[in-house]
Amino acid sequence: MSDCCHSSPQPEREVKPVVKKEPQSGCHPPHDSGGEPVPAQAAPPPEASCCHGHPSSPAFASGKPPSAGAKYFCPMCPGVESEKPGDCPKCGMALERNPAWRAEARTVYTCPMHPEIRQDHPGDCPKCGMALEPLSLPAPDQGDRDGEADAEADSLRRRLWLGTALGLPVFVLAMGGMLPGLRQAAWMHGRGAAWAQFVLASVVVFGPGMFVFRRAWRSLRHRSLNMFTLIALGVGAAWAFSTAALLFPGWMPHAPGHGAQPHGGGPALYFESAAVITVLVILGQWLEARARSRTGQAVRALLGLAAKTARRVMDGHEEDVPLEAVGTGDTLRVRPGEKIPTDGILTEGGSTVDESMITGESLPVSKKAGDEVTGATLNQTGTFLMKAGRTGADTLLARIVAMVSEAQRSRAPIQRLADHVSGWFVPVVVLAAVAAFIVWMSVGPEPRLPMAISAAVAVLIIACPCALGLATPMSIMVGVGKGAQLGVLVRDAAALERAEKVTHLITDKTGTLTEGRPVVRRIKAAQPGGEDTVLALAAALEKLSEHPLAHAVLTAARERKLKLPAVQDFQSVTGAGITGTLEGRRIRVGKPSWLSGEGVAVPSDLLKEAEELQAGACTVIWVADGDAVAGFIAAADPLKPSAAKAVRDLHDMGLKLVMLTGDNPGTAQAIGRELGIDDVRAGLSPADKMDAVRALGEKGAVTAMAGDGINDAPALALADVGIAMGTGTDAAIESAGLTLVKGDPAGMVRALRLSRAVMRNIRQNLFFAFIYNAVGVPVAAGVLYPFTGWLLNPMIAGAAMALSSVSVITNALRLRAVKI
Repeated sequence: MSDCCHSSPQPEREVKPVVKKEPQSGCHPPHDSGGEPVPAQAAPPPEASCCHGHPSSPAFASGKPPSAGAKYFCPMCPGVESEKPGDCPKCGMALERNPAWRAEARTVYTCPMHPEIRQDHPGDCPKCGMALEPLSLPAPDQGDRDGEADAEADSLRRRLWLGTALGLPVFVLAMGGMLPGLRQAAWMHGRGAAWAQFVLASVVVFGPGMFVFRRAWRSLRHRSLNMFTLIALGVGAAWAFSTAALLFPGWMPHAPGHGAQPHGGGPALYFESAAVITVLVILGQWLEARARSRTGQAVRALLGLAAKTARRVMDGHEEDVPLEAVGTGDTLRVRPGEKIPTDGILTEGGSTVDESMITGESLPVSKKAGDEVTGATLNQTGTFLMKAGRTGADTLLARIVAMVSEAQRSRAPIQRLADHVSGWFVPVVVLAAVAAFIVWMSVGPEPRLPMAISAAVAVLIIACPCALGLATPMSIMVGVGKGAQLGVLVRDAAALERAEKVTHLITDKTGTLTEGRPVVRRIKAAQPGGEDTVLALAAALEKLSEHPLAHAVLTAARERKLKLPAVQDFQSVTGAGITGTLEGRRIRVGKPSWLSGEGVAVPSDLLKEAEELQAGACTVIWVADGDAVAGFIAAADPLKPSAAKAVRDLHDMGLKLVMLTGDNPGTAQAIGRELGIDDVRAGLSPADKMDAVRALGEKGAVTAMAGDGINDAPALALADVGIAMGTGTDAAIESAGLTLVKGDPAGMVRALRLSRAVMRNIRQNLFFAFIYNAVGVPVAAGVLYPFTGWLLNPMIAGAAMALSSVSVITNALRLRAVKI
């Protein structure tokens, strides 16, 4: 972008609406070899439209976000993408840097309001005139992002200073006569002062303010009128009328006492309005650029967590290497105070790790050999060796950044209202300005022409379609980033909007409310002091078993450091238990009914105690040594620490809780009673869970399903909102609209509270934008004049317009401080 404020002006590159090529869609043509955008091809009519009534790409209308390879994009015009900073050719806003862009990916620029606009260099959106923004951010070690991001604000600041320096004398020359000390000054009057206003105002309007006319012209070429079209019409009308009055004063009606006059009784001049409005527009664009730069801070903070180097161990030697040089399977050493370089498995040593930057959990987590560690988390106390697992774009941090970036570009259904209104906004405002001009010329008081021009210019200037267009995207962008910091990943804005309306939260039991890893709760021996013997006998057989409780029994035996005898003649009896020979004795581990059938008598006192434990959500396995019962082991899947409080909080939010599980009814009912769950259904298959979700939906419930396993994936996809535990399977995560990084039940509360906060913020923004325009346009047209004798000055209209978009963005930024 070129302007008179730059020491070395560069020619501005034209931005054309383009969409990236998608397989089988036919609506995204590729870029040509020269890097210039290729005109968009014809595409089938999409289901959704942009905020100015222009069709969005089919892929994006269906919920698919813009590509992650774009470096700059427009927050108001989805699809407008570019490789370099600049302005959106649709709405005229400055393009923003994509928080998840990485240098190795091809940078694409888009408009936040029109996602179908995409290109490989910065510029303006041809529909709304906003500056295009990249779809992603570079990694922290790939250049000075902040310096590049500030280029737009720096350019606008230089324009602002030059415009102010030249515009202030125009204002003083025009309005100084109203001040007592300057009223009689000779230099304030006469044609010399008028020509000085003309020269200075012309430099301001066509120098620092020239970008307004470029964006307006582009909007006309693309037949997509926007805010800059209105500003250019208003400023151009004020400047053109004043210039004609100065050059041909005899052709214009004289306006005693109205406007700035070159000499007593001459025609009114509005050079000061043209200059001051231009400066105020630049001021608004600068403030907006600074505010919008903060909307991607959450993703930039996540990117900043990544380690830049790793200490690789090879052939007994250790060396520091760039993170990009680490491959899967490499052995890495992590020392106290260092960031864990990538995802992997701890192989030697142990430590405590601060995972708060990923999970939002403040307490450090103990790690030992065999435990998984996550890249970008902070090692605290010990040193250890780890084997690198996922690297590069496959790490948890990279996947979080990609998901957050895509969600920030997605569009919520509530945006359709603003889209519909914005599509008619500019034509209606132009008609309102024309109507105001005609009414003032027809029935207004003298001097009619200057007052008609003043009213029409004020109407054109005060209207702000960008406030409507930004109301939803800015709140979504900030809210999704806030969620990432809290360990809540949002797949798309539609899921966030639906989550606000949830009435019934459906949850799985194992792995969602419970840890998913049974532990031994009680060991009861038939003979006093025989607990270790009972555990050793069971562990010796369970070592050869694949039963879910085998791990719990073996873990308990290891903790007690028991020696396990060798097993011979091992057999597994389906649905009953396991048996084998130890030191010549027949050992059986399983159900009491099976033991009875094998001729082993089960003591009634032990049986009664076992039944009490089963009523408390424990699973009991019996151990028989020969023909006598040696005792039993009770194991249970413990509740997650935050489960009870999460259920209470969800009830406080007015939600009904339903637990669907494939576990046995006794255990499920015990868990349900302990947590206070409203409806417990046990022994369900994946198809049964789907039927339960469908039945609730048919009764009018808005459902959210939380789960972590493959068996939960169908129900997650069917529910209005799917909430996957990040510790679960990829199938569950792919089926869900929301993902809890840590898999903590408290995350369900955070996710729903976040949804409510974001939607409340969006409604506040839309209310402000609608009220501002609904009140501002009639006031600017002069509806108050018959009652108050007051007509809105176009300069005041310019100030209000400049602050309207800034107010919407500032309100969206409040989400960063909301307590979730």
